[in-house]
Amino acid sequence: MTVRLLAFTERGFALARRLGEALEGEALRCGAPLGLADWTAAAFAEAEALVFVGAAGIAVRAIAPHVRHKAQDPAVVVVDEGGRFAVPLLSGHLGGANDLARRIAALCGAEPVITTATDVRGLFAVDEWAKRQNCRVENPEAIKRVSGKILSGGQAGVHSPWPIEGTPPPEVCLAEEADCDVLLTVRRTEGDCLRLIPAAAVLGVGCRRGTRQETLEAAFQRLLADSGLHPLAFRKACSIDLKREEPGLLAFCAAHGLPFETFPAQALQRAEGAFSPPSDFVRSVTGVDNVCERSAVLGSGGTLYWKKQAGNGVTMAVALAPVSTDWRWNDGW
Repeated sequence: MTVRLLAFTERGFALARRLGEALEGEALRCGAPLGLADWTAAAFAEAEALVFVGAAGIAVRAIAPHVRHKAQDPAVVVVDEGGRFAVPLLSGHLGGANDLARRIAALCGAEPVITTATDVRGLFAVDEWAKRQNCRVENPEAIKRVSGKILSGGQAGVHSPWPIEGTPPPEVCLAEEADCDVLLTVRRTEGDCLRLIPAAAVLGVGCRRGTRQETLEAAFQRLLADSGLHPLAFRKACSIDLKREEPGLLAFCAAHGLPFETFPAQALQRAEGAFSPPSDFVRSVTGVDNVCERSAVLGSGGTLYWKKQAGNGVTMAVALAPVSTDWRWNDGW
């Protein structure tokens, strides 16, 4: 988690620096060099967490123009300059503000002031569970419905095609897909349930030199349409090291927020799996008979999910990394 800290007094700055060292974050004093508005705008856009060491009212006014959505906003925590209280203001579950407040409290002896209803009552928090299970939330508006059912004394039904380790909390039960309140899936689906997407898919890519970003984007959209995979399921893209600095491919990955990993031909050739028929032409150019499938498998550590799809000088394939889930949703599970 990238953390930015801002303090307003000398005493507060001393605490901010101490917390910054422990959290590996950047601590600044307001006005040196940035004022409150400029610092908040930059930190809100770039960091995963903002920590204000000072009054809560100052923090609320500073972040108000930037608040967008619970699935997008960074964590925001306020700590008084005396280090007595750590208060999460924004993105308590999905953004990790509650956990950050607890961590800050442990570092400086503060009391974490947690106000989210499920935490106050010690009940299962589905959005915090999603974050801890490395799942993306497709429809965050459904979180309120699931939490409301739990807060009113009901059980939320969860369906997962993967085993979930441990015993479900009392507020949760396993359910069939057709009847569930929460669905774990890597595929596009419809319905009213809360859809959690494990980041398990790895995109393998091969392309001609000079392939444009637009061509790669069109190939990716075809792959999504044919495979039924959800775009949120992708964790990274992989290829051969010959494509390490391919401009169109780098731009495509940046546009989708996908880390890009490459492998030498020898490593790709050693990848194990049931691959499409080898290509002598690809071997003559790259030194390996299949780039997209082999790089997807090697980058995922899992198995091939969608075989090579080719067109316009682009090949793409998808492998799924192993999905491991449990019922852990807070540190006291």
